[in-house]
Amino acid sequence: MDESGTHEAFMRRALELARCGAGWTRPNPLVGAVVVKDGIVVAEGYHAVCGGPHAEAVALLEAGERARGADLYLTLEPCVDFPDKRTPPCTDAILQAGIRRVIAATADPNPCVNGRGLARLREAGVEVVEGILVDEARRLNEVFFHWIVHRTPFVVLKLALTLDGKIATRTGKSRWITGPESRRIVHALRARYGAILVGVGTVLADDPSLTVREAEGPQPIRIVLDSGGRIPLGAKVLSPEAKTIIATTDRMPMEVEAELRRKGAEVWRPPGEGDRVDLGALLRRLGEETDSLLVEGGAEVAWAFLSQGLVHKVAFFYAPLILGGRAAVPAVGGEGVDEPTQGIRVRDLAFERVGEDLLITGYPAPQSSRRSSGAATQ
Repeated sequence: MDESGTHEAFMRRALELARCGAGWTRPNPLVGAVVVKDGIVVAEGYHAVCGGPHAEAVALLEAGERARGADLYLTLEPCVDFPDKRTPPCTDAILQAGIRRVIAATADPNPCVNGRGLARLREAGVEVVEGILVDEARRLNEVFFHWIVHRTPFVVLKLALTLDGKIATRTGKSRWITGPESRRIVHALRARYGAILVGVGTVLADDPSLTVREAEGPQPIRIVLDSGGRIPLGAKVLSPEAKTIIATTDRMPMEVEAELRRKGAEVWRPPGEGDRVDLGALLRRLGEETDSLLVEGGAEVAWAFLSQGLVHKVAFFYAPLILGGRAAVPAVGGEGVDEPTQGIRVRDLAFERVGEDLLITGYPAPQSSRRSSGAATQ
């Protein structure tokens, strides 16, 4: 195996390690580290939890004296200052350990780092190799890369739908369209992303808990779009298992807000005109709380986010099922477009069999010209 192949093999292991921190490190990135000496892995590490030691520190501590003269594979550029005031800069630890070469997948877009970490290593005489599996590394940290630059959540639209594009029957029934394997993956997604959002229509129809139950991981913030205060006080989403935010407008009576607050929910009234929740304002405020948002429905909410160019990634679970019916609920509602050429093109598609279902993920092409007032439809 040539050197480039060797680099890729060790970097794939670092990426595998980095994924172990998914859901726990936010808003920090996912980072894996592998220490290699004479072609043999002598230590490994990953960033396990926000506030805990960084991947480099974990691996170097395990390596001890074996780190001197070794190579260090990193999925992300090491930090150079005290980014969160809780952990020392990893460049110092690397230099003190006597690492001879650092192989980094990608630079860190964090303004506190952004090339300075690798530059410091070079200035100190450490050989630096960049760009090994860079696309995989950037995809791994797509949430962090977006949030650290824009300070708004990375938004994923998740839908469970039939082959004919329905998310519920003509009577509004939707349980269960997809199989148990897909539902387990959805719970893993809930643990991976910092918040989950539905419209009040979904709460009224399905009374979901919106919690992580079939996977390990932290509970997301639960957000319900409810412009007029229609949410029942006995709704499962108001349980104390996780934080709940009701995003509303001036249409919600103050006495309803008071009742919701007594139930433990937060009530947000994002600034904006009209009688719908301003999604842009909501995302700006939510960016102060978390780095990512999983939008779970329903059809009108899906179109509101898509039509305004607010979705960064889609995850559609297709079940081998046909419901039919003119009155059945389509996966995406709203007004739609007049011409096929005006549709939202999804790129970089990936396909995965999940039990009997098919998961398709992709990234909507930028649609800045589509953005309207930013209002939701709840």
